[in-house]
Amino acid sequence: MKKIALFPGSFDPFTKGHESVIEKALPLFDEIIIGIGINSSKSYYFETSKRLKHISAIYSFTDKIKVQTYQKLTIEYCKEVNASYILRGLRDTKDFEYEKAIAQMNLQLSGIETVFFMTEPSVAPINATIVREIARNHGDISPFVTHPEALL
Repeated sequence: MKKIALFPGSFDPFTKGHESVIEKALPLFDEIIIGIGINSSKSYYFETSKRLKHISAIYSFTDKIKVQTYQKLTIEYCKEVNASYILRGLRDTKDFEYEKAIAQMNLQLSGIETVFFMTEPSVAPINATIVREIARNHGDISPFVTHPEALL
């Protein structure tokens, strides 16, 4: 049976911290779906099409990674794409406490396990909210985002 994991998020933008999680998970799964969740009540800085193109450009070297969008509960999307695992990255203990509660509820509702990976210490401080603020103010986001030109 194929081991498929979903890495869900808004990825506004997809940072080097997110890449760190994928790098660690890639050897463990047959396929990883990077799922860009679309929430109609939320506004995003980078357009969905740009985020899709950006992440696809980063992982053009492998067919083990698919980049898709979805607009439903994450556990429902997991079932749709036959993902038995949800990937999540942790930067610190605050991330862990928040993610643990979601993981436990997802497991109870669906039986789908969440697998946590610590980001590399060098990228742990990267926060998408701060990266968006740098971009809004025309700053250089290249230290935090691979291929930033695909977003602009």
